[in-house]
Amino acid sequence: METKNSNVGTMDALTFEKPQVEDGADMWELVKNSTLDLNSSYKYIMMCEFFAETCVVAKEKGELVGFVTGFIPPEKQDTVFVWQVGVDPSQRGKGLASRLINQLVERVAEKDVKYLEATVTPSNEASQALFKKAARTYDTNCEVSECFAEDLFPGDEHEAELTFRIGPINHQ
Repeated sequence: METKNSNVGTMDALTFEKPQVEDGADMWELVKNSTLDLNSSYKYIMMCEFFAETCVVAKEKGELVGFVTGFIPPEKQDTVFVWQVGVDPSQRGKGLASRLINQLVERVAEKDVKYLEATVTPSNEASQALFKKAARTYDTNCEVSECFAEDLFPGDEHEAELTFRIGPINHQ
């Protein structure tokens, strides 16, 4: 499913599509040049190959400018878990992250997914706002609970991770 939208204030068209393995390197580069947690390049290629149904890439003039990676946990078939959302600096402030989340939610609707989950650190206000906005968009709940305590992570460089659970989502 490919949807074309235009950016607010510009005439450039964005496309939203399932990632191809060739997109993995561009996803990795986008994250490498951001403040997001950088996973191995293999992780991004693997997500494109094995989890393309639950990932979305946004492209402008054929260039990757954003993505969301996610999966449906085997023990929670009614939930899509968002692993990471990346937006190129050229697209920030244009609502692209929300549009990526919405594209993902619509794509998994046919799989009877009713919940969206993600883990977010307490200091990541932008991601917290993104998932709270998703709950408002779908007129549903956003429950926040502790997922991984800070002491589970090696070293002193990682905060606790809170689970944001949005739903139930009523697909119309």
